[in-house]
Amino acid sequence: MYELKTPQFSGPIEKLLELIEAKELDVTRLSLSTVTADFLEYLRSLQEVPPLVLADFIVVAARLVLIKSKALLPSLPLSEEEEEDIQDLENRLRLYKEFKQAGKKIEILLKAERRSFSRELFSSYSIKIFYPGTKLNLGALNYSLDSMLASLQMFAERQKGVIKKTIVSIEQKMQELLTHFTSKSQSKFSEMAKNKDEAIVLFLAILHLIKDRMINIEQESNFSDIIIKPTNSKI
Repeated sequence: MYELKTPQFSGPIEKLLELIEAKELDVTRLSLSTVTADFLEYLRSLQEVPPLVLADFIVVAARLVLIKSKALLPSLPLSEEEEEDIQDLENRLRLYKEFKQAGKKIEILLKAERRSFSRELFSSYSIKIFYPGTKLNLGALNYSLDSMLASLQMFAERQKGVIKKTIVSIEQKMQELLTHFTSKSQSKFSEMAKNKDEAIVLFLAILHLIKDRMINIEQESNFSDIIIKPTNSKI
């Protein structure tokens, strides 16, 4: 998962790992429960965050809130999907930590005045030797390079399509909300979000409309349903 990092903020996994390391905690379910409040506070401090990056933060924050709830209420039952989400977050953090540590070692190697990279078999040789395969020729190299570039181009186009589709979905959802409230004075978030993906897009659309002061939201208590109202509602 791509982690965006700027002087103002870093991606959710990067920031979560920073909070855990700052408190000298292990990457465990208990540690995630401990740093949840810090992560949510950091999320509230972010401004002008790209919608797609904000969506990643919201997904991670939702999993942290689930872990915190389980820590506070041990008897709280979790579905199989929720357990998998928690395990996935733990695995991603461990993997990210390993890559981060490896990156620091590579950085040290790259800064060294003399450096070389070789197979262990040839590490003791003072003379650098390269043995091309018997089938290696200019045509084979050309074909391999063209195939790699074509694959990268397909991946880049696919990523652009996903980003464009998501942005369009948010804009469409904003328009749907405005149209919805021409005939209704209020609605519940749970009734409008049909699945997890739609819930994320709906939540981002709501954030945009709140920022533009076109809707208001209310919540009676922690974890209760969100009530959405147009700003001109009298109820």
